[in-house]
Amino acid sequence: MTALSAHSAPDAPAPAKTSLLGLTRAQLGDALRTLDLPEREVRMRVNQLWNWIYFHGVRDFDAMLNVSKVLRGRLAEKFTLARPEVVSEQVSTDGTRKWLIRMPPVDAKDKGAEIECVYIPESDRGTLCVSSQVGCTLTCTFCHTGTQKLVRNLTTQEIVSQLVVAREKLGDFPGLTPPDDGIVPTGEGVRAVSNIVFMGMGEPLYNLDNVCDALAIMSDGDGLSLSKRRITVSTSGVVPQIGELGERSGAMLAISLHAVRDDLRDKLVPLNKKYDIAELLQACRDYPGASNARRITFEYVMLKGVNDSDADARELVRLLKGIPAKINLIPFNPWPGAPYECSDWARIEKFSDIVFNAGYASPVRTPRGRDILAACGQLKSETEKLRARARLAAD
Repeated sequence: MTALSAHSAPDAPAPAKTSLLGLTRAQLGDALRTLDLPEREVRMRVNQLWNWIYFHGVRDFDAMLNVSKVLRGRLAEKFTLARPEVVSEQVSTDGTRKWLIRMPPVDAKDKGAEIECVYIPESDRGTLCVSSQVGCTLTCTFCHTGTQKLVRNLTTQEIVSQLVVAREKLGDFPGLTPPDDGIVPTGEGVRAVSNIVFMGMGEPLYNLDNVCDALAIMSDGDGLSLSKRRITVSTSGVVPQIGELGERSGAMLAISLHAVRDDLRDKLVPLNKKYDIAELLQACRDYPGASNARRITFEYVMLKGVNDSDADARELVRLLKGIPAKINLIPFNPWPGAPYECSDWARIEKFSDIVFNAGYASPVRTPRGRDILAACGQLKSETEKLRARARLAAD
């Protein structure tokens, strides 16, 4: 083996290229300026790249046929269109899909965040449940994700990339073939992903800037082109940011409510100790754009003997008076060690009848993906737990 001379050193690793996937229009412009393009050309090139990245979903700069070969080469030298790594894909018996996605490291200390997102197909739509944080800072006692500590916020790129990965996996970009399983919606003018819900890992309003930037990319008509009325952001009740979300994004709002009394909600959703029910509902009344055509969704998980009485249903109706609302009743999805049980079906139906007869839509959400821990409140990566067990076994 040849020894290194006193004046030589190992070759330094080449710096990682920046992926353009998930950048805003302004960020794409800044990236192009590093290539010393004339300012008058930057806007045109941004529009071209935007269309190729977000409408066509291309993976290679050479596919950008209306961009000069010289510029394509310069782009490839400095940038990539890389997606995050899909570590695993699980498919439920009901067609629900859950992906464990590993993001590239954002700095020297980051080992690459792992998050989960879920796709729920229905006959007339396909809904993608995206994550906004790695882990969660909240400790809602009925939610499996809440047992996982917060690691960090996801960047705008990392949020958008979940949608791009899902659309690729589902054949939802031009020229791609959807899975031949008869479950993913297909057909002329049908999109596999038609709806987005920020109901995955994390509290979106604690990452508001990145969530709003991601919403702008997702709803841009020249790219991913999702209607803002089909994008819903769910919050456990971060009251100061609710109005700002509506003003900046125009997204639909969902409230993770789950109780009609402060003493109970303090236990189920500890954030309630900071922003109580009265403050939360006032923020809903003031939400920009809320109307009968743009109703606020109130999520209410049904916990046996905890929050499912007739009196609870009547109080829920009273509390929501004057708010354009619909109420999603969610049968509790058990997970190992959960401290609650799901309400009996007859009790759920009685609760629903009381709410419905008061004039509110009160659909009971059908549990989806329970067999792969992809249902509401179950989302939590088991990867770190498995790795910890492996390390213990090796010691």
